[in-house]
Amino acid sequence: MREMPSAQTSPATADPSVPLAQVCQNLAAGAGLEALLAAVQTELPDLSIQHVMTRAGWHRLGGVVDLEGRRIAHNLAEWAEAESGGDIDELLFKLSDVQHFATRLNGRTHYLVTPTGPLARDFIQIEIEELQEVLDRTLSDPDWFPETLAEFIDPFEFPRLQPDPVGAPRFLFRRLTRISDLIGSPDAGPKLMRFLSDWDRSSAAESDAFCHHWVLAIREYQDRDGEGRMSAKPVSALAGRIPALPDGDVARGAKLANQIHGFDREAGYPFAWYFHMLTSREVSHKLAESVHADLMGAYDYLPARDLKVLRDWYREPYGL
Repeated sequence: MREMPSAQTSPATADPSVPLAQVCQNLAAGAGLEALLAAVQTELPDLSIQHVMTRAGWHRLGGVVDLEGRRIAHNLAEWAEAESGGDIDELLFKLSDVQHFATRLNGRTHYLVTPTGPLARDFIQIEIEELQEVLDRTLSDPDWFPETLAEFIDPFEFPRLQPDPVGAPRFLFRRLTRISDLIGSPDAGPKLMRFLSDWDRSSAAESDAFCHHWVLAIREYQDRDGEGRMSAKPVSALAGRIPALPDGDVARGAKLANQIHGFDREAGYPFAWYFHMLTSREVSHKLAESVHADLMGAYDYLPARDLKVLRDWYREPYGL
């Protein structure tokens, strides 16, 4: 799989990925976000590191512990394959007279950023995971007979235990991406490039750096030819806290102007409603159509540069 684009900072930090991975490893279990930020900033003193958002709600397979909480294995899949020798019945027989538990790693991803230039694409994005191992389920049940090792390792349905912690949270470096390199690669889709260009052309660019309000959710995958590829989608730092916007039949005139300007004030930058309209399924494109109709009529409540962006969208709509 192709390597992720990496940042180029000062000669001393030409490839920050390795030292950042070590920074995460050196932090004590249970160290909080403030300690992480301080450690990363110390490692990259020439950059201004800022935490933008944290995405939670995901997990990975963990390991195996016994009834007393003693560690049996760190990796459930590797342990099951070794203990079974490829025979699921053999593994179930071994577990018939012991009580072992599978764990899972509850995860959160912290997004750290630093601007590197004037354009929306000019920033470095650092993703650091925070993982906490918790109890997940028992590994044996008299009424459960998995047919394959894969079903044993990750059953679709199985009674879950109270997720009591097995250990304190630890940080794990995920990736560092120079977004300008990503946008300049074949992996950057035309919609994402247009989204960033719209930011640069709008009044939003006059207020603050793009990366202080948005991150890119990057996904690695293989295409039909087996080649490693990436995709990226903008995610607002307000995710889960987006102010209400009309999503269907919207107001017109002064009331509509007050609604979108109120949204912008809550979001913290001008023209915010437009970018959230492009990325949120909860906001209908009818909102932009209504604003456009107002501004083509008797109303004038957007700056000229924002009106130009909106008119371009009206002629050729898109969304992400």
